[in-house]
Amino acid sequence: MIRDFLSNLKVDQVIDPAVITADTNSTSVDMKDYNSVAFYALVGESGDTLSGSVMLELEIEDSADDTTFADAADADVRNFVAGTNDGTFAVIDAAAEDDAVFLGQYDGNERYVRCVLQITGTHSNGIPVGVIAVRTGKNVLPVT
Repeated sequence: MIRDFLSNLKVDQVIDPAVITADTNSTSVDMKDYNSVAFYALVGESGDTLSGSVMLELEIEDSADDTTFADAADADVRNFVAGTNDGTFAVIDAAAEDDAVFLGQYDGNERYVRCVLQITGTHSNGIPVGVIAVRTGKNVLPVT
C-alpha cells in the first residue's frame, strides 16, 4: 500500500540562515490540524571559541495564544537534553559539536510553538544558524 506522506507535512523556514550573536526567537508555528512539529536547526562553524561559558542552546517554547511563550516541558520534547531551561534539545559548547544538524521534536498540546536560539556568553563573531519546522498531521492516509 502506498502512503501519502507529503500531503501530511507542512514545512516552514522559521529562522532565516544568518550569523547570530544574540538570542533569537523563530517565528511561531500554528499546530492546528497537526499533532507534532520537528525543528531542524542547521548550525555552522562558530566564529568564537565555544565552552561552558560561551555556548548556544536550542530550545522549544510553547503558547496557547501566540503571545505569551514559556519553555516547553521536557516531557513534551521527545529528545530533550539537560540545559539552562526546560525544552532544550541541544547544547553546543565545544568546537566538535558545531557544524551539524540538530533535531528537536515537540509533541505537546499547546497551539503555538517556536524554536529559541539562546546565546550564553560573548559571541563576537557569531555562529551561523538556520531553522526549519516540519509539522506532521494526525494520520498518514493511503493513496486511493
